[in-house]
Amino acid sequence: MTTAASDAGVGQSLKVLEPGVGDFVTLMKPRVMTLVILTALAGMLLAPGAIHPVIGLIAMIAISVGAGASGALNMWYDADIDENMARTAARPIPRGRVTPDEALQFGGVLSVMSVLTLGVLVNWVAGALLALTIAYYLFIYTMWLKRLTPHNIVVGGAAGAFPPMIGWAAVTGTVSLESILLFLIIFMWTPPHFWALALLRSRDYERVGVPMLPVVAGPAETRKQILLYSIVLVPLAILPAFIGLGGLTYGIASVGLGAIFLWFAFNVWRITEGREADKACKQLFWFSILYLYALFAILVVEGAMNRLLA
Repeated sequence: MTTAASDAGVGQSLKVLEPGVGDFVTLMKPRVMTLVILTALAGMLLAPGAIHPVIGLIAMIAISVGAGASGALNMWYDADIDENMARTAARPIPRGRVTPDEALQFGGVLSVMSVLTLGVLVNWVAGALLALTIAYYLFIYTMWLKRLTPHNIVVGGAAGAFPPMIGWAAVTGTVSLESILLFLIIFMWTPPHFWALALLRSRDYERVGVPMLPVVAGPAETRKQILLYSIVLVPLAILPAFIGLGGLTYGIASVGLGAIFLWFAFNVWRITEGREADKACKQLFWFSILYLYALFAILVVEGAMNRLLA
């Protein structure tokens, strides 16, 4: 009876550690995936020309899966860092829910499937851009820049800016200045967004040896860089309204939201100590998410309306 009870206890313990569907979904970083889906859809709807709805759906699924693959591969390589940071310690690998090998295999299979699907069923320009995005995020950012330089999030942030270009290429088979502008908006948004969080988590990054800007250059320089990038970002994000990518609604929203963004960035630069400084960083971080989602959501709605009325 004792042996049977022990065996049952071991069985239950092993069961707890078996990965579930939710663990693999978490590996794909679903919150990041939602932004990828939104920005890729904006690129697809704003692009000139037509795409069959079924092919468009296939493209969106492939892009989403490719983004999820990037997240899984990032968690595989960064497992040693994640287990020692408060923000990431609950991820599936540090918790023992998924082994590093399982995460690597999962991310690898999804990467190959998503690129081949997009290339074969849509076009190879879009497929090549998706392959570049996955490779850039894994090799350039995760494996190289993240642990090497405080400019990691600046250069590495390009990986998160590719989706609208991929969506555009899915329709046109090309890369254009308009799609590059959408890329640049996300590219310039990433540093102030992420550095606001890094200021709050600098001790975590210092403990695991990741040279984020607040750790290497200090909080004052990080606050200054946040403000400088924000000053460049806001007019860049208004530009689509002047070149026909965004309509009147987008123009008004980009100006209003941009003014709020600049105000929060200014507060991060201005308030340097105490709880108010942390509060300013949290405000900028959370508003920056709303800012980017709102701008691209408006572009999606306007693009969809234009296609329906065409």
